[in-house]
Amino acid sequence: MIEAPDSIPVEWLQRGGAMRARTLQTWIARRIGVRRRLERVCTSYLLFLMVVTTKHSLEEAARFSGLHKSQFSKMLKAHSKVAVSTLESLSKKQAKQFSKSLRSLSQNHLPWKMAILVESTLQHRASLPTENAKKFHHGQGFVIGHQWTNIVLIINDILIPLPPIAFYSKRYCQEHHRVYQTEHALVVTYISHLNLEDSIGPHHPHEVVVLADSGYDDKKSETAIKSKHWHFIIA
Repeated sequence: MIEAPDSIPVEWLQRGGAMRARTLQTWIARRIGVRRRLERVCTSYLLFLMVVTTKHSLEEAARFSGLHKSQFSKMLKAHSKVAVSTLESLSKKQAKQFSKSLRSLSQNHLPWKMAILVESTLQHRASLPTENAKKFHHGQGFVIGHQWTNIVLIINDILIPLPPIAFYSKRYCQEHHRVYQTEHALVVTYISHLNLEDSIGPHHPHEVVVLADSGYDDKKSETAIKSKHWHFIIA
């Protein structure tokens, strides 16, 4: 997977100029395996998301990278599944590598060898008119944003991201002719179709534990996990 710092200061890139940015883009391109004709726009957009932590828009991406915003809009519209398929390919490659020598979690202090973590994340937005934004009760109050359910696999103390689950509001589903599903229903479907053998090869189901917070404590989620013969801790 891409092992990069949590955030990269804009000043760090500016001091090195275009040469430093191109070097970093080349390093990213070698790891994401995207088609050559999409390399520059994909790496520019990814670098923009890594560096800029305030406003994420096509205009800001264009200003940051020096490319025209139409290049980003065309990429996102015509290749919307590239990120998901690339992440899935990278996660499987990484998981197979580390599953060759499985050991128990947390230096043999726990009875399982692998853990699947389920955690929701909100991408904050300034206002509701933004497409697919919704008002959520999150933590200490209500916030406006896009919701994602992140799924990660932990093997040998290595965290491997799996393709996340996007949540679509009722209004967005109506406008785009999609079938609306609650977050819990999406998680149940994801777990039901998650085949770990594709990622790590043959393994014993009882070596897997699913960890989630109390927001996922419902009968259907637990039944989906049990159908896999996995353990779970939801608290």
